[in-house]
Amino acid sequence: MDLEKNVNIWLGHIRELAQEIGPRGPTTENERRGAEYCALILRGLGLGPETEIFVGARSIFQPHLLASIGMIAAFVIYPLAGRISAILAAALSAVALISDLMELSFRDNILRRLVPKGPSQNVVATVDPSDEHRQDLVLIGHIDSQRTPIIFSSPSWLSAYQSFTTIAFVAFIAQVLLHTLGAITQWGWIWPASGIGAFCAVLLAALCLQADSTPFSHGANDNATGVGLVLTLAEHLRNSPLRHTRVWLACTGCEEVQHYGAIDFFRRHRSELVNPSAVVFEMLGCDGPAWLIKEGIIIPFHADAGLVAIAEKLAEEHPEWEARATSISGGNTEMADALRARVPAITISGMGEGMGESYWHQVEDTYDKIDPQVLGRAYAFTWSFLQKLDTRSSSEQPSRPKAEAQS
Repeated sequence: MDLEKNVNIWLGHIRELAQEIGPRGPTTENERRGAEYCALILRGLGLGPETEIFVGARSIFQPHLLASIGMIAAFVIYPLAGRISAILAAALSAVALISDLMELSFRDNILRRLVPKGPSQNVVATVDPSDEHRQDLVLIGHIDSQRTPIIFSSPSWLSAYQSFTTIAFVAFIAQVLLHTLGAITQWGWIWPASGIGAFCAVLLAALCLQADSTPFSHGANDNATGVGLVLTLAEHLRNSPLRHTRVWLACTGCEEVQHYGAIDFFRRHRSELVNPSAVVFEMLGCDGPAWLIKEGIIIPFHADAGLVAIAEKLAEEHPEWEARATSISGGNTEMADALRARVPAITISGMGEGMGESYWHQVEDTYDKIDPQVLGRAYAFTWSFLQKLDTRSSSEQPSRPKAEAQS
């Protein structure tokens, strides 16, 4: 393997996406241009990519804004007409809370149906194995980039925001319970007590409005590195295909708005996958490589134990790669979508609990921050990971039932 050559190819893809195309917000023209670039590269490799159109949300913050407005409206309605308005307030606050929790869990809900949407796309291609086809591997990197709100501007802000959201959701649950109790008892103290939830909703709404007023990141690390790695591996695999593994190359859109692209991919293709696994690439240009053993906001998602074992063995055999295990809380990668579709998955990333100098959702996430040495370690680790996965014996690859992706 010519590591320097592959890293230079990878750098070229990152430069084109983050610097020449620039910020690639979900459903925007630049996201479409990013997808066109991916299709152009894959087509030039003779891989016959398909561009698959779907409808995605324009903002990850708008569902939470609507939920906040619902909680505020419930507080305002509660005292207006005695028991009747208390019942309405209890119902409205419950719908807002449950819908927001469903949104955070990637489930269809009222908020998801109300927010503005637009066209987005995945670019998908496959590389056939050189010998008998025994399994499928899906490689995923997302094209789009996120806005740059104040809550991501520093580790202190991010920590404060994560603490606040925990407090806010506890307060929202309390507001639902209080309004329900008030609808039954009509006790006078309930309405002012529920004001804590309404106050948290006002703060959350303000944060959402501020977030949606900010520019999109150039997305060099998050996630031109991820989709750029998919494109670089495409060329490597075209020249040196795996022996028994058909590789799916998925350059996804709308990841930054709760993973519409990955959800669409598994909904379309899950039934075609044979003994599948998935490897997701995220933020690999500034630190790492690392593999996520756990992620999640409400529901925890755990990486497949067999894939984790491969990563652990490689890290032990090659300490020079500085590979390590990590986890994140308060966020998800597209690993969660694969696992929900019953596809064993793992994320290879440069992020973790502390986030370090990842420039996650920051204006500073530009091409000049990318470290070629970090890319070199990540590429060596990833290519060896694919080789190890391919050489697992058939006895270690039990047939798994095919299933449609959950919505």
